[in-house]
Amino acid sequence: MAAAAKAREGAVAPYSKFKVGAALLTRDGEIIGGANVESASYGLTCCAERVALFKALTDGKKNFIAVAVVARAPGGPMPCGACRQLLAEYAPAATVWVADSRVLDKVREFTVRELLPAAFVIP
Repeated sequence: MAAAAKAREGAVAPYSKFKVGAALLTRDGEIIGGANVESASYGLTCCAERVALFKALTDGKKNFIAVAVVARAPGGPMPCGACRQLLAEYAPAATVWVADSRVLDKVREFTVRELLPAAFVIP
């Protein structure tokens, strides 16, 4: 959660002001952080979870066991559908932790499968 909170500091959210941080944990104990990046063309905006995942994957990291996501939101921010799909593909066994950035010790926990029970994946 602390790594996701630290990653949140790098968020680029000039339009919504909604800053999100995420951190992936690998089986080897490595932590890869990411923050949301907004575009004036909203469809081009990228969520913190995907930024962290893309950073990790392009650096050759895999075997993710957890992802933490934090933002200033009651109960913590839930991953969007696109993030859920990518987590189902690249981190299907990961635990997903979400928390309000103001209350990092109050964490809600989910599995990727709980968040996207019928994910589209190619065997």
